[in-house]
Amino acid sequence: MKLDFSCVWQYWPFLYHGALLTLKMTAICAVFGFLLGVLLSLVKISKWKPLIWFGRFYTSIFRGTPLLVQLCIVHFGLPQLLGVTFTTTQSGILTFSLNSAAYISEIFRGGIQGVDKGQYEAAQSLGIGYKDMMKDIILPQAVKHILPSLVNEAIALLKETSILSYIGAVELLRAADQITVMSFRFFEPYLVIALVYYVFVMILSALANRLERWVNRSDRVA
Repeated sequence: MKLDFSCVWQYWPFLYHGALLTLKMTAICAVFGFLLGVLLSLVKISKWKPLIWFGRFYTSIFRGTPLLVQLCIVHFGLPQLLGVTFTTTQSGILTFSLNSAAYISEIFRGGIQGVDKGQYEAAQSLGIGYKDMMKDIILPQAVKHILPSLVNEAIALLKETSILSYIGAVELLRAADQITVMSFRFFEPYLVIALVYYVFVMILSALANRLERWVNRSDRVA
């Protein structure tokens, strides 16, 4: 049987809107996951044991259960428990942000603990407070070292958005599903979205490499 991509181009608006939702969800969840992850990493390295236990428990829950199960609990379970209905977008943002925060917190924790202890001692000897020390000295250095890991997490997040199709969100995979129903063609739509995902990942990787070179060049200039 010959390949026929005309069915895909005929329904290109589905792919266009699906791609937009995929990028939108990735960007929003990456930002929220980053902010929550940084906060959670600081909780884990604090000196108050209840906070440390909470941080470890949070991470173990989100890293130890499948993301699809977490999405189902948020989208189908929480409305039953709380009596509040979430849209597919709201459920996706909440689930992916909380899940990503668990992984990013571990990345940041490793990066923070990897900063030379002399930096802490120097800051303390100069009378710099903990908050300013973390914001201006420790975190910037940690980010530089963990940048590749953060990019890998963003790439994983981009690909994981495909499971939103399970709850009915019309992202790329769901858009391809709709095209298969209307065209009775399967290989072409799924091949096209695979290529779209690949292009997105390559663009994200290229931007990350450029950012990493810029950071390294800035360090040499400084």
